[in-house]
Amino acid sequence: MAVLPGRALACEARANLAFQVGQGRRVGIYVLDGADVRAVLLVLVVRLGHLLRRRGQAARGLTLVLQFAGGTTWEKSRRLPEPSAHDDDLRTLAYRLMDAAGLQRGRLTALALKGEDLVDADQVAEQISLDGVREARLLAEAAVDRVRDKYGPRAIGPATVFRRAS
Repeated sequence: MAVLPGRALACEARANLAFQVGQGRRVGIYVLDGADVRAVLLVLVVRLGHLLRRRGQAARGLTLVLQFAGGTTWEKSRRLPEPSAHDDDLRTLAYRLMDAAGLQRGRLTALALKGEDLVDADQVAEQISLDGVREARLLAEAAVDRVRDKYGPRAIGPATVFRRAS
């Protein structure tokens, strides 16, 4: 599967077509840095959103699962205000879930993000928006999805997930 530069990360995807879709990352070393954890979480959000959009589905909620060095796990679920498969909506909720974990120096060994209570994208009501910035992001998201479909999932993505070479 995918390996991020400079890190030994293995991608672990889980899918139960009827109820949930998930993306997971197993961390090869203990992670203490919050920026690294958020970067991995952002990768999971982007991949989950792309997978949902490609399947024509939307999630009503997200579940974040954290596994720590001692083997303990922490799991928290929250519902989205409305079903969505858009990266911005998923990212906002995923970051809230991570903040709810209240990690300070927890040694993480794995993260998993699951989309729960899936519905067909055709069943999701589309609201008229006067927010030009959000509309531009949704148009860009569709273009990015086309690039990923053509050149692979690592061809394009958020800049924060790419590590500096120096």
